[in-house]
This record gives sequence, C-alpha cells and structure tokens, in this order.
Amino acid sequence: MITQPNPPSVRWYTYLFINTTWFALTLRSQVLAGLLIPLLVQGFVGEAQKGTYFGFIRLWGLMAAVLLQALFGILSDHSRLRWGRRRPFILIGTFLEVVLILSLAWVAGLQGMTGYYVLFTIYLLSMASTNMSQAATQGFIPDLIPQEKRGIASGVKTLLEVPLPLVIFGLVIAPIVQKGNILAGLLITCAAMLVCMGLAMLVKEKPLESPNGDKTAPTLNWKPFVSLLVMTGAFTGIILGLGQLVKATIPLLPTDNRLSFGILGVAAMAVAVVAGVFTSLYIHLGASASQNRPFTWLVINRLAALVAINNVGVFLLYFVQEKFNLPGKQAAGLAGTLPLVLGVCVIFFGILAGWLCDRVDRRLLTVSSGFIGALGVAVLVLGPTQTLMYVAAIFIGMAYAIFSVASWALSTDIIPKERSGEFLGLQNIAGAGAGAIGAYIGGAIADSSGYVLLMSMFGVMFLLSSIAAVFVRPNQK
Repeated sequence: MITQPNPPSVRWYTYLFINTTWFALTLRSQVLAGLLIPLLVQGFVGEAQKGTYFGFIRLWGLMAAVLLQALFGILSDHSRLRWGRRRPFILIGTFLEVVLILSLAWVAGLQGMTGYYVLFTIYLLSMASTNMSQAATQGFIPDLIPQEKRGIASGVKTLLEVPLPLVIFGLVIAPIVQKGNILAGLLITCAAMLVCMGLAMLVKEKPLESPNGDKTAPTLNWKPFVSLLVMTGAFTGIILGLGQLVKATIPLLPTDNRLSFGILGVAAMAVAVVAGVFTSLYIHLGASASQNRPFTWLVINRLAALVAINNVGVFLLYFVQEKFNLPGKQAAGLAGTLPLVLGVCVIFFGILAGWLCDRVDRRLLTVSSGFIGALGVAVLVLGPTQTLMYVAAIFIGMAYAIFSVASWALSTDIIPKERSGEFLGLQNIAGAGAGAIGAYIGGAIADSSGYVLLMSMFGVMFLLSSIAAVFVRPNQK
C-alpha cells in the first residue's frame, strides 16, 4: 500500500503556490477558445458554417481532454519521483504548451480548409499538454491542505483561476489581438504561463511513502487506462449521436418558430449531460459507481453549470456580432471587455464565497449559483443595450465565483483521498465535456437560429445544474 505523507503546516504563500498554475490555464483557455480560435475558424470557413466547424474542433479537443486529464491524474497519483507527484507534470506540460501556442502565429497566416485542419491538429496537441499540467495542479489541494482549510484554498484557486486572468486578458491581450498583433498576444500569454510554472515549482511536496519503507515504484494497474479509453469513446459517441440527431431534425422544424429550435437544443444538451455522466462513470468505476452516487450528481451539476459558463464565454464573440451587428474587430473589443467586468466581480465574490464555504452548507451555495447564473443570462439575452451586457456580466461573475468555490470544495469532501488525482481527473468529464456539448450541439443550432437563442439555452442549463446539486449529499456512504 502506498500512502501520501501527512500534509505539512499551511503557510500563507502555500495557497498561492499550489494555485498559481490555474491562472496560466485560464489565461491560455481564454486567449485560445475565447478569442483566437473563433476568429481563425471564422476566417477559414466563413460566416455561414462557423458555428458548426467551431463546434467540431471543440468537441474533439475537449474529448481528448476528458481522456488525457484522467490519464495524467492516475500517473501523477502513482508518481514516486523525489521532487514530487505533481510538479514534474506541470513543468513538462507547460513547456510543451508554450511551443504549441507560439506556432499559432504561423497558422494565422494560412487560408481555407488547409488552415482549419492545421489548426485542428495543433489544438488537439495543445489540449494534451495543458491537461498534463491541469491534472497535476488539481491534486495539490487534497494532497497538501487539511479539510478544514480547503474552503479558503478553493477561494484562492477561484481568485487565480477566474478573475485575475480575465482582467489581464481584457486589459492587455484582447486590445493587442484586436489591433491584429496576434504574435504579441501569444508571447504575453506564454510569458505568464512560464512565470506561473516557476512559482508552482516552489511547492513543497514529499514523495509517496510505503509503510514498510519500500522505495521501489509500485506496479501500475493498466485496467484504469483501458476503462478511460472506453469511457471517453462512449461519452464522445453520446455527444456525436445527439449532435447528428439535432442536425437531422433541424430541417424538419418550421424556420419561423425559434422556440422549437431552443427546445430541441436544450433537450439534446440535457440528455448528453445526464446520460454522458452516468454512462462514463459506470464504465470507469463499475459497480462502485453506485457507492459514489454523490460524486455522480456532483459531476452532473458541474457539467450542466459549465455547459453554461464556459460556452457563454466561448460564443460571446459571435453573440455580440449578431446582437449588435458589429464587425469582427469591434466585436472582439466588446467580447474582450465583458470578461474583464466578470473577472472583477469574481475577485470580490470569490473571496466572499471562500469565507462562506467554511461556514455555510456548500451544497446550498452550489444550488444558488445556478439561479444567479440564469438571471445573468436573462439580462444578457433581453438587454437591449451594450451597457446591460456589463450588468449581465456582474450576475454571471457572481454565479461563477460561488459555483467555482463551493462546488470544488464540495468535491474535495466526497472524493477518496487516496485516489484524488484519478477522481478529480474523472471530474473533468464536466470541465471538458461542457465545451464539447455546448459547442457541438449548440453550434449547429446557432447556425440555423442564431446566437441569441443559443445564449438562452445556456440559461436553462444553469437551472438544470441547480436541480442536480440538490441530490449531492456528502454524508452518504
């Protein structure tokens, strides 16, 4: 049996070092998925099919993340390297990602479907490297932080993961890319990633120990790798099947009835969320999935919420283009400024949520975040002016902060500590699957009925997340 040493005493800077990589991961995601990839796809395939082709690239990139993040989580759980379980994966993953990100400056000069397929290939490789870093980073809190202090640790995580990178993105990177200087934006992103990686290397980890003092590496069980592959294939098949069903049904619907398109999209997303999670966890965990039912409902909650949160940001550029009839550069400016407002709100509400998480029922906070997010989307969709878009960003920022802190702290309460890397990797069914479901199913709906309708669908997914959170009961065995 291999055991993790007891966590050392927590100093104030430990909260910073164990969470600093989250800043780099979010900044990288916002630059690529929130701005650069949509602009490149739009340039390569044109206006009429940008939603469908963007959904395709997001689907396969994020399904690769579902597999690889859990895979690297298992590998880091079993790591016996002297300088730690997690840090080697962060170091290697960051260096690989920097090389891939800088190559996108060359991709931007390509044209047509050649450019699209090169972008597709580089994006898949990028998802592999970034999930190597993320799988290791998310093991730090359960490894090193006592349970009674995980609320504040999750609050610091939220601060570094959401608002601060969004502020840097909105103030610095988005204006540079808006002016057409893609290379400069990518260089700033890569520099920030390297600094964050350096700080993560200061985390004081101890290698795994065997009770009998055995220093040889344990035999790695390859069965989880096979189940991960099957799990990812099944989840991908569910999303692909529902996406194809949506595409086949769209021509049968009356073009003047947008409500029918919305019902179709929401139904397909809801089935993908529930069926995808139950099927995936049963494949990987087998009969023990029924003994981890709170974890199952938590993943459903996270997946539904992140379908809304992630895709509101991902499709924001296309949404403001349609809603306010803005050209690409002006839309990029507004799409870059709104995350800045959201980020500032998350700074305030994230700190408050971290404090509340150690004092208030974490499940209640998770439920409330879905209702607040749905309200924010309602303002986003119905607000007639650009000013109200900033009001919507405030509500969505509040929802994001509460959800991120409460749901993450809740997950650390119910996962088995000795398999924390594996279970938190499995939880990435929500993180990666959200983008795949929202982009692949939602992209087809948006190409037919518009991005305002698509945003409304994400508001309904916020409500679904609140319903799922009701069934998360950490005291269940």
